[in-house]
Amino acid sequence: MRATDIIMKKRGTFIRDAEGKLNLSGNITLTKEEIKFLIDGYVAGSIPDYQVAAWLMAVYFNGMTFEETGYLTECMLHSGDVIELHGYEKDGLHGPFVDKHSTGGVGDKLSLPLAPIVASCGIQVPMMSGRALGHTGGTLDKLESIEGYQVGLTSEKFRELIAENGYAMTGQTKEIVPADRLLYALRDVTATVESVPLITASILSKKVAEGSDALVFDVKYGTGAFMKTTTDAEVLANSLVKTAQAMGKKAAALITDMNTPLGYKIGNFLEIEETLECLQGTGPKDVMEVTYALGAEMLLLGGKVATKQEGIEACKKSVASGEALERFLTNVREQGGNAEKLLAEQGKRRSPFHTELKAKQSGYVSIDAFKSGLSGVYLGVGRNRTDEAVCADAGIILHVKTGDKISKGDVVMELFGKDSACLKPAAELLETAVTITDEKPAGNPLIFKEIH
Repeated sequence: MRATDIIMKKRGTFIRDAEGKLNLSGNITLTKEEIKFLIDGYVAGSIPDYQVAAWLMAVYFNGMTFEETGYLTECMLHSGDVIELHGYEKDGLHGPFVDKHSTGGVGDKLSLPLAPIVASCGIQVPMMSGRALGHTGGTLDKLESIEGYQVGLTSEKFRELIAENGYAMTGQTKEIVPADRLLYALRDVTATVESVPLITASILSKKVAEGSDALVFDVKYGTGAFMKTTTDAEVLANSLVKTAQAMGKKAAALITDMNTPLGYKIGNFLEIEETLECLQGTGPKDVMEVTYALGAEMLLLGGKVATKQEGIEACKKSVASGEALERFLTNVREQGGNAEKLLAEQGKRRSPFHTELKAKQSGYVSIDAFKSGLSGVYLGVGRNRTDEAVCADAGIILHVKTGDKISKGDVVMELFGKDSACLKPAAELLETAVTITDEKPAGNPLIFKEIH
């Protein structure tokens, strides 16, 4: 078997028809053995970047079947360590193990309140999260804004904390799915990121590696999302759900709106603060609506409830009783954080580099998620490269949301930066993110569609 032959097969042969149009000819569907040969060789170093880059481009143009995507996911999954959760019943790991994955957005802190809410309803949640890149935030960066919080858990510690408190939050180590780290870096520099099969395999290989039995996907669409349209989001959601099911996992997806930021706070510590508000029963309406919907799906897949409404009510009860908040604070303590200091800082901890954006006219507000996220990068919330540092106290506090009415001179939002120099370019970009009109903008439903 040769890498060149695999590339040629996936590339296919193009033949001109009578009208001069090029048509793809031949069998381009790869076998599990062919995909395994390519992935194993790349991780081992026997197949070079340039050949894998050529294969990625062939996949980008010609796609993959659900079966091929499943094979690719399995090969990536087994390129490194897999966290095993079953077989540890004597240690308190009883399952069901259900996790949630978001395709990323602005102000999207949903994993943070969701995990303790669902854990308090009897589901064990093994959550492996990522960092901020580009305009989207990262759960690990948010958690590390809590003094002392550690996200680099060993498999043993990960299992121990799930058994003790119902959930734990960890990051991907070098030993877990190394193929994904290598392929993602190569996709990033070869313009092959926007491929549904490659996105699917990247997401699922990490999620299956953490040991989950069932997965709920929050697939965002809109200006602040990777998938800009509901059509594209639905294609990705179907790919994620069907590939997960082909791998023996229960799965469901919600397609949710990301044209405007979620909640009122964008930033690392600011989103931890809004998480506390959610768990204290005062969270923003939009954040809580999507959180409860995702929680209900997780409880349904875990067999804890019979209907979606029953799941939503169970999630609301866990917040109202204070149990979800206590689970969150217990997790903070168990992962090295200072829960008491966190509570004392709530509403007070802000960067000293501050400015305000005020309305230049009266009317109804629209706030663009993508430009808001990019301005957050200027402020220090996110990063353009994986080796860049983030600022824990940088961010944006919205005083109004899309659809709200405002008067000229009112504060639209507050900006907090990593230094004084970043405030001006961030504010200038945010000026273009805010639109004020005489007529109230037509709103999108937060949850566009459910896929099971």
